[in-house]
Amino acid sequence: MLSINNLVYYIGGRPIYENASLHIKPKDKIGLIGLNGTGKTTLLRLINGDHQYDSGEISKSNDCTLGFLNQDLLSYQSDESILHVAMQAFKEALAVQRKIDEVLHQMEVNYEDKLVNKLTQLQEKFEAMDGYTMQSKAEEILEGIGFSTSDLNRPLNEFSGGWRMRVMLAKLLLEKPSLLMLDEPTNHLDLPSIQWIEQYLRTYEGAVIIVSHDRQFLDNTTKSIVEVSNQQLNLYAGNYSFYLEEKALREQIQQNAFENQQQMIKQTEKFIERFRAKATKARQVQSRVKALERMDRIGEVVDTNKQINFRFEFKQKSGRFIINLNNISKAYGDLEIFRSTTAVIERGDKIALIGANGKGKSTLLRIIAGSEAIEGERVEGYNVIPAFYAQHQLESLDVNNEILDELKQAGSGKTDTELRNVLGCFLFTGDDVFKKIKVLSGGEKSRVALAKTLISEANFLLLDEPTNHLDIQSENILIQALQQYTGSFIIVSHNRHFISQTANKIWYVENHEIKEYPGTYEEFEYWQSKNEVKNTPVPKKIVNKPDEKKNKKPSLPADSTQSQLKTLHDELSNLEAEIARLDQEKIEIENKLAEPEVYGNPEKLAKVNTKYEDINQSLNGAHERWESLASRIDELEGN
Repeated sequence: MLSINNLVYYIGGRPIYENASLHIKPKDKIGLIGLNGTGKTTLLRLINGDHQYDSGEISKSNDCTLGFLNQDLLSYQSDESILHVAMQAFKEALAVQRKIDEVLHQMEVNYEDKLVNKLTQLQEKFEAMDGYTMQSKAEEILEGIGFSTSDLNRPLNEFSGGWRMRVMLAKLLLEKPSLLMLDEPTNHLDLPSIQWIEQYLRTYEGAVIIVSHDRQFLDNTTKSIVEVSNQQLNLYAGNYSFYLEEKALREQIQQNAFENQQQMIKQTEKFIERFRAKATKARQVQSRVKALERMDRIGEVVDTNKQINFRFEFKQKSGRFIINLNNISKAYGDLEIFRSTTAVIERGDKIALIGANGKGKSTLLRIIAGSEAIEGERVEGYNVIPAFYAQHQLESLDVNNEILDELKQAGSGKTDTELRNVLGCFLFTGDDVFKKIKVLSGGEKSRVALAKTLISEANFLLLDEPTNHLDIQSENILIQALQQYTGSFIIVSHNRHFISQTANKIWYVENHEIKEYPGTYEEFEYWQSKNEVKNTPVPKKIVNKPDEKKNKKPSLPADSTQSQLKTLHDELSNLEAEIARLDQEKIEIENKLAEPEVYGNPEKLAKVNTKYEDINQSLNGAHERWESLASRIDELEGN
């Protein structure tokens, strides 16, 4: 479908790609990963034709269409409704619809046969293009990624950049290009929307390339990983978890080969040095010198999984309680966010605040920070030293400062050497620390702001979407730093892997109240799935009473009827329990079918599919028996 052959691309004399190749087939689901600055977004722009490569070839089949979600779309503006903007995906169908409207307008005064025939042809064409369902499809996708029904007719310009990006994503999904290219799509989605997109992409008919730092999102949506490193495109035939295992194996093989080659080089160099002056060995010495010159040198493995040992020091330890929120309420006009809700943060709490956008997560963070007016009581504990990190903190960095000088502004009292060690943990090494803030990328600025927050000697951190704009390596560093942090913190994040590695409590907002789950994210997910099953009632079937005149049965003695009814009710109760068990088993199998190690393995997938079909047959049989029993009970109770 699309081939990249011997791609060469330079930026300012620096090679980004050097004879790189990749072949994309229909229905491929590819995760594109690599360190910041290696050229992930650049590759998508090269494929899209936004940049011109220096040499090589990018070719695609004639029927291959491209769709590119990129950060430039944040600036897109329109006075039209978001539903109308999303429906621009149906250009051809909308053009036909306009023609139909024109013909209908003409027919108001002129009802000629040729107009009727033209209208019929246009309507048939419109129906063949699924024109009558395009609005419902657009509504389904917009609501799936987080918009409410009431939002659909609001102008695009009323929404923030992140929400406008969602509309652009919806438009792309509706266009259904042959190759869908998504650059950091989860940056602008909340957790429910991410899960909806995951499900959508699993069954997407075309090929997909995703640039993302969200490893669980990659695990759930991709079937192969392409890593950009050393100016090459390195393919791994599995999802992100597979990539981690396979890369470790490849690196071990490479390191062994490197060490063996180094040993052989040393032995050869010793031979050359020892016999260089001996005439009888001159030919052998010259042969080995040439062999060394011709040798393809194997590179040593560079460990990109940097391990840090970041020591946090506090001037003072906080008291047992960090923040008490007592019966707080918050509303913006008619929009109620919190209603008489109570919550407590204690020393040692590492809380992840999760949920859909618009539920009040960022508002709650500001309330906890004391920067948001509320009804009710906010009580700060003893010796609490807070530090707040949010994306707008990047704007507070002094762009004319060097990185090292900016960290000095945190007032930690650390020496230059200590600060350089901290910056080393955040991937700023050597002369990098003297770079001006204004020349840094968004991800690099995020790392500086995070480092500045973490060295502030605060014993309570408030972090709002700290992983946005971080690559996977930088995210791993932040995870390690927070795991070693001995204070308390609360994080707003939609990154499930990040939450699972850092939080010991989960907060979420439900019915305008703060709810708490006292455990890890995996435990919360398991509890939530069980709770949903438990609260799902077994569906009751409505059974019509038989016509008494046509189907009158001989009456039975009262004792016999009651005995039969008791037996039937017992059977019905047991059957309902059996249906509930089968329903739960079906959900578990459906979850299994979504696991990469299952759908990526044909043998495992076949076994799970067989079990799934068996469960469905058992459920169908159980429902038929339920209906038969319910009908019999109804007959007896009608006698």
